[in-house]
Amino acid sequence: MSTDDTMRVLVYSDDAGTREQVRQAIGRRPAADVPLVEIVECATQPKVLQLLDSGTVDVAVLDGETQPAGGMGVSKQAKDEVYDCPPILLLVARRDDRWLANWSRADAVVSQPLEPIALADAVAGLMRQRAATRLNAK
Repeated sequence: MSTDDTMRVLVYSDDAGTREQVRQAIGRRPAADVPLVEIVECATQPKVLQLLDSGTVDVAVLDGETQPAGGMGVSKQAKDEVYDCPPILLLVARRDDRWLANWSRADAVVSQPLEPIALADAVAGLMRQRAATRLNAK
């Protein structure tokens, strides 16, 4: 993985404010050793599944509180149905929701209110994971 590359990060939430917080926390590059980030925002479940199925997304950040289809259910569906599903980070409203995040098969969990450094670190870790998976497949 070269830091000159770009990785696509999908941000799913029905709340534009949440999408903005995530975008600002991730920034252009969440860590020095990962590629630049291209953010793709989405507010509907069908579009999320379409983008994940297209194979063009490297990491997904899903809001567990999105209505009507919450990020936990979308994560579970994607992990069950999308071939080579990218790593998923789930935003949860309460720390006690982590058991649901485990059920949803999310690869990482961040509690709200969002802490920008924790979110950026988690996304960078998933970017490294995705890059390693792709390198091993080649």
